[in-house]
Amino acid sequence: MGIKAALPRYELYCYTVVLFLALLWAGSWIIEASSENVSRREFRENLKPVWHYIGRKMDVSDFEWVMWFTTFRNHILFVLSGHVIFAKICSMVSPKHRSLIYMLYGTLAVLITMGWTYISLILSHCIVLYSVALIKRKWLCFVAGLTSLATFKMEPFNTWQEGFVTGSFDLQDVLFYGGCGFSIMRCMSFALENCEKKNGNYSFMDLIKYNFYLPFFFFGPVMTFDRFHEQTNNSNLTRKEREMWNITIHALVHLGAILVVDVFFHFLYILTIPSDLKLVKQLSDWSLAGLAYSNLVYDWVKSAIMFGVINTVSRLDHLDPPQPPKCITMIYVFAETYFDRGINDWLCKYVYDYIGENHDAIFKELAATICTFAVTTLWVGPCELVYIWSFFNCFGLNFELWVAKFFSLPPFSTIERGLMSEAMSRRIRGLFNAVNFWQIVLYNVLALNSLEFAQLVAKRLLLKGFPVSTFSVLFVTYCGMQLIKEKERKQALLDDPEPEAPPELGKQKAE
Repeated sequence: MGIKAALPRYELYCYTVVLFLALLWAGSWIIEASSENVSRREFRENLKPVWHYIGRKMDVSDFEWVMWFTTFRNHILFVLSGHVIFAKICSMVSPKHRSLIYMLYGTLAVLITMGWTYISLILSHCIVLYSVALIKRKWLCFVAGLTSLATFKMEPFNTWQEGFVTGSFDLQDVLFYGGCGFSIMRCMSFALENCEKKNGNYSFMDLIKYNFYLPFFFFGPVMTFDRFHEQTNNSNLTRKEREMWNITIHALVHLGAILVVDVFFHFLYILTIPSDLKLVKQLSDWSLAGLAYSNLVYDWVKSAIMFGVINTVSRLDHLDPPQPPKCITMIYVFAETYFDRGINDWLCKYVYDYIGENHDAIFKELAATICTFAVTTLWVGPCELVYIWSFFNCFGLNFELWVAKFFSLPPFSTIERGLMSEAMSRRIRGLFNAVNFWQIVLYNVLALNSLEFAQLVAKRLLLKGFPVSTFSVLFVTYCGMQLIKEKERKQALLDDPEPEAPPELGKQKAE
């Protein structure tokens, strides 16, 4: 059945009310748990006074958030502001050489921050992968690139290379591994695109310009070389109508989101609670469900804001960067589950779509997902928790295809097309989507929190809470799925309007 299938308006109103009340109910439990347990040891370690005039301490257990928007906020703003001002002035003077100017500023900033030994280490990997790219064999580029990446993800090679960087400061580890990891992914993109170039090769300077673009260097996102090379070599720097207005609005939205998250962290300690398993065991089923869901929503918000800040800077440089990830609330299929669209685009282009092609064949899809998650495991960092996360997400992606193939066979396809209305088909599909949504939540929350927390949530919702908690949570999720499908239906009608019906014969003008 099509995506344009509609449901009665009163039914959608009921779904909205149920979802709104359920979120309020679960939120009230989390607020109560946050307020009544501030004296516990886990809370004392992770709660710090930040906004004193609110009168409550803030949950600061997420290092990335505190690093970006509290501790090192001024340092990051200073470096990115310097890039914007320097790049704007120089690109106005010489727009044809702006990619070279971006590279010079980025290299200088990395040199001052990390030292010449770090620059030398990065350049050594760039030289090796550039040499391999000249051979123009994709499999060799993958072998060399993944081997280089493994040296930063596995002992003892990562510790040995980190020893080349002198000095010590709070962000050194984050900047070291972030810059090295993203550099290898960019070098692999360059090498694979060079294999596609029919006449000659890209120059080593093209690789250096690509790799040392400062806004993307340490924290991403990864922009594939073909897109970056095309956009930075475009000397036409005229902007579209209202483009600067849209960039300004996006920047203000991100600023507002940062403030909202900070305020929420003074009342909802969603990151600290899962670390206290004794407390978690005392919470209601609704609290656990809301806690697991809110952790995924927060991780999406964090990714969207962090990449959004960087994307705002790159858009000022006349680039079209990878967009922020799709909202986790709007996701009910594994194929759209990701928190870094840049890495996702990279994996899809060079691994997943390359092997899986149209993703209809079961065995090709299986091979494509296994290879994709093998690379993802290496990218994230091999360990037991990542292995478990990769296995379940790989299984979920394939299971979706198996279920879709199974129900596309008779008699299921015949029943859906011939005996079932479009609205009823949408309702039944919504039930499957609700189950799939909670698979996505459980498979990913173990990577965001811990395996023990994910197991506890699964046991409470599927075993101890069965059937009341299980079906009530699924019903609320089903309501959310139908509201998501309604939004998708309206967007589909905007993108592809249905043709107007021809005039009735009786209303035609008589000859």
